[in-house]
Amino acid sequence: MSILFKGRMQGASTSKVSSLQRLQMFFVSHMRQAINSLGELWRAPLASFMTIGVLGLSITLPSTFFILVKNAENIADNWQQASEITLFLRKSTQSKDANQLVTRLGLWEEIDSVVFIPAEQGLVEFQQQSGLGEALSYLDENPLPDVVLVKPTSQYSHPTAAAQLLEKLQRERFVEIGKLDIKWLERLHGFLNIAKELIYAVALLLFLAVVLIIGNTIRLNILSRKEEILVMKLVGATDAFIHRPFMYTGIWYGLLGGLMAWFAVLILLWWMGGSIETVSAQYDKQFDLTGMDVQALIIMLSVSVFLGLTGSMISVHKHVRGIEPK
Repeated sequence: MSILFKGRMQGASTSKVSSLQRLQMFFVSHMRQAINSLGELWRAPLASFMTIGVLGLSITLPSTFFILVKNAENIADNWQQASEITLFLRKSTQSKDANQLVTRLGLWEEIDSVVFIPAEQGLVEFQQQSGLGEALSYLDENPLPDVVLVKPTSQYSHPTAAAQLLEKLQRERFVEIGKLDIKWLERLHGFLNIAKELIYAVALLLFLAVVLIIGNTIRLNILSRKEEILVMKLVGATDAFIHRPFMYTGIWYGLLGGLMAWFAVLILLWWMGGSIETVSAQYDKQFDLTGMDVQALIIMLSVSVFLGLTGSMISVHKHVRGIEPK
């Protein structure tokens, strides 16, 4: 404690301060220092904007890629739910047995719907689609079997659950072979998982760069106010009081950088909207990019504030403690 404050503390010990007053003084002090730190940013607009821009753009890139990957996963899930299991029945299966099988499968909780395609109907459709109508007319008998199309419910439409359902269906007595064409979906999910891991790696590197940049910016602020910090320590200011403005500076950097990233992501998604509509029109689908909601805004602001605060804390604890009056 500085000698300049010794008399004050002795005189102040005779008066009592209530807990409510202490709480009010605490919030007033924090509010004053937060506003003062924002004023410091305003007084150096170019340097502040450059630091905020680096933080915002560093969050924009992984955020945009992550939203695109999440929308791709949603599209893949929608396609996956529309996949069907094809069951080829034995040639010796009678019509009565096939109808009983369809009725029994329709009662399974794993199955959403069942469609029975007789061999005769299948041959007619094959003649129409293959263009081999005249050649097929020379066959002595229909080579196609009866087919049952099984559509799983949403709970059993994922690759693992659908494969288990396929094994269960193949154990039925009249089923010759079952087919489930979801290999392409498994490959798609594999590519999406690789993309997510790549996004996490890039985001980690960019976030580390942001922490270093903000830490260096705060270090320069500390060095420029070295004489002021020395005077404050001589008159008895606590370390928490000295650290606080630099901490709030990091928080402001993070908050403003997060808002910049939010608007940048919105602009990028709007810019890509035309290309996405062109692709969706080719597939007769309507794809709408989702994910930029209030929850995403809160997550982006939380991450950016955390990065700003982390960078400022590292710099403050390293450099302010090294400034001591001799």
